[in-house]
Amino acid sequence: MRRTTGDAPTVHLWSLSEDVVVDQGAGDDALLLTSRWGQDRLDRPSPAVREALRRMELGPVLLGNAVGGSEDLRLTALPALAKLSHLVVRTLGVDDLKGPLLSVFPLSPAAPLVLLRRPGERRVRLPGHVAFTVPESGSGCVLESVHSPHRVVLHRPEAAWVAMLLAWPTTLAAASAALPLPARMTEDIIGYLYAAGMVTSVDESPPGGPPVLL
Repeated sequence: MRRTTGDAPTVHLWSLSEDVVVDQGAGDDALLLTSRWGQDRLDRPSPAVREALRRMELGPVLLGNAVGGSEDLRLTALPALAKLSHLVVRTLGVDDLKGPLLSVFPLSPAAPLVLLRRPGERRVRLPGHVAFTVPESGSGCVLESVHSPHRVVLHRPEAAWVAMLLAWPTTLAAASAALPLPARMTEDIIGYLYAAGMVTSVDESPPGGPPVLL
């Protein structure tokens, strides 16, 4: 089966919700972020965190590029952003200049997003409470659920193909084999949908290890 997107790797992008305003002038000891849910304060943010939030306010960024090093990413940026998950939009893209695959938007002041690095061979599917809609604008598709604090926008057909395949129970390996996409792309799309509460495991005791924040 011909793969439609070549071998372009997926990329994980971070941005702030459009309503978030970052006050960089609050002093060296604090950073204030104002949103629809009020104000969030970061005490003593590192220069890497300040720069990451400045760039995230402008649009989706590769977090590693924004903070300038793996140590700053692991020790300062990720812990800070974990506290601000309700303000952060997570986007899965492809390094092919065709635009993002999907974006996950927070809808609640308690909206953590934890991505599975290796979901394993569990069977997964879209549960019945997930609504799949097409906006009147015709721009992408939207997944929403009363049980999830997130909204997922599927920007490209590749993401919609995966979501529609998940109407029936399937494994990552079976889904990858059934679609004309790179296996990693299919797995990453399912990982984001799972983290956003749009996909559930059919099996009682799924293997694959604990979830990790990416």
